[in-house]
Amino acid sequence: MSKADCPKHLAVTDPSPWVARWAPLIRPNGSVLDVAAGGGRHGRFLMARGHAVTFVDRSFEPLADLAGRPGAEVIEADLETGAPWPFKGRPFAAVVVVNYLHRPLFEDLILSLEPGGVLIYETFARGNEDFARPRNPDHLLKAGELLHAVTDRLQIVAYEHGLVGSGDIPGVKQRLCAVNDLGTSNREDGEPPVHGISRV
Repeated sequence: MSKADCPKHLAVTDPSPWVARWAPLIRPNGSVLDVAAGGGRHGRFLMARGHAVTFVDRSFEPLADLAGRPGAEVIEADLETGAPWPFKGRPFAAVVVVNYLHRPLFEDLILSLEPGGVLIYETFARGNEDFARPRNPDHLLKAGELLHAVTDRLQIVAYEHGLVGSGDIPGVKQRLCAVNDLGTSNREDGEPPVHGISRV
């Protein structure tokens, strides 16, 4: 399949600017889970940064070239069947989810983070139906939904919600970066560690 024939989400090969911005928070050489990886653009970007990446998607074909490559594990799985989470007991230094929403996975995504692990999440939100697909409310986040999912579970480093007119795939997006380090403070006031904030 040529790039011109690819579905739009597979034709895009550059990483989301949101993922690129927060990738430095991931522990050096830490393993990463790329959920609903599609063509693997984010996992490939993170492999180039020295991370071993587990790619999971219901279709193996767009990831076939990664089979057997050092630092890449490709798992073909439909995560929406109600089957047990295939990564139970496997902690990751980061979990990356972009342009994908299946709400029953929120708990599994959080529990898959090692101490200090980073959740980088970006997907479409309500209002996107006025501009482009997806339009189904089952695939669109409600206002504040990502914040609600991680509040009191992870330290929220960054959150955005609104119309993104440029970048990889424009639309109404929610974006979250959060770290699994609540309760690991060495400060007298109990506040969690401070993380650097940068722009790309």
